[in-house]
Amino acid sequence: MTVVFTDDLFDAQFLRALAYTAQGGAEIGECFATARRIGKADPDRWFTEWSATAERVEAQAAESAADGHRVSARGAWFRASNYHRTAGLFLMGAPVDPRFRTASGEQTRCFRAGAALLDLPPDILEIPYEGTTLPGYFFRAADDGATRPTVILVDGYDGTVEELYFANAVAALARGYNVLAFDGPGQGSVVLDQGLPFRPDWENVVGPVVDHALTLPEVDGDRLVLHGWSFGGYLAPRAATVEHRLAACVSDCGPYDLFDASIARLPGPLARQVRSGNRVALSVLRTVLTGVLRKPSAGWALRRNMWVHGLTDPLAYFTLAAEYTLQGRGQLITCPTFVSCTEGDDLSAAAGTFAAALRCPTEFVRFGAGDQVSGHCEMTGRALFHRRVYDWLDTVLEHRGPAVPARPAG
Repeated sequence: MTVVFTDDLFDAQFLRALAYTAQGGAEIGECFATARRIGKADPDRWFTEWSATAERVEAQAAESAADGHRVSARGAWFRASNYHRTAGLFLMGAPVDPRFRTASGEQTRCFRAGAALLDLPPDILEIPYEGTTLPGYFFRAADDGATRPTVILVDGYDGTVEELYFANAVAALARGYNVLAFDGPGQGSVVLDQGLPFRPDWENVVGPVVDHALTLPEVDGDRLVLHGWSFGGYLAPRAATVEHRLAACVSDCGPYDLFDASIARLPGPLARQVRSGNRVALSVLRTVLTGVLRKPSAGWALRRNMWVHGLTDPLAYFTLAAEYTLQGRGQLITCPTFVSCTEGDDLSAAAGTFAAALRCPTEFVRFGAGDQVSGHCEMTGRALFHRRVYDWLDTVLEHRGPAVPARPAG
């Protein structure tokens, strides 16, 4: 069932924006009012109306800040950031739409304005990586100089390092964990401004991030957690197959094998022929995909995927997807690992298979109707996900955080 939009994708992205209400990244009335103005699944109207809401909330933030109302300004800046990010979503693809570039820059600017007003503002990081740097933030759970377990957050296909604050950082900070969030190749400003696409060997991305984390005096090097969500649910465990300085790994609704997850969306007969490499079937698939690319909603994921992987041929995506697999690698992960999925989420449909292939201590959780949770990455039940994963992490790391949130969301 959809909530506002009859189009499943538009409705899912509406829920994604709305889901950050508890973390200070959205307001229910603002989200529903915006959706009503959009009306139908139209990417242009989506951008226009979410941008209008973001600008209106920005004005509130500036007014509160000018009058010295720090908490009010912080909350409004954070909501504006989330709304700008949401505005640009359906414009992702190549060539880069100038409106997407604007939305991306605005969501970062607004987030940093809000983060500067936190009781403990984060450090803005430039993490050394192969001749360039990766953008990130380091959030401290407290200002006492003590070392603490630290969660390194890994994003997916279309998120940003700023969104990670609402999606996962607030929950970690409230439990006494430090947080390091970053954008890697294929993500956020790294693909937009530096042109660096995704790479399957994510261990070569996480390695430099761990190196940098270990230079921070508040980071307990014996209690590092790597947490990936959405496509990051592949990237994090892939990194953990090689990066053994981790105390735990979390894979939240990621693909076990990207080729299998992609091919499963094709009609059965065509899928079987494509899998076998039939040249006629591949030609048919290219024609089908070229038509799909032109569709505003149905073609969005493919346009996005081609852009973040640096591809121009839609068929090339299926060839490249075969490189993004955890098959045959489960035994290489040695740290305790938490794997989750949501019923009905096709991207993480093989999460149980992945969990069964692991040889390390493993916790597998499938959320569903009985939990009143639905959507990719438990989007309608993030609090329930965080309860399960952090209760598990507390036990694995023998860590107990504060009984009250260490960091107010605003």
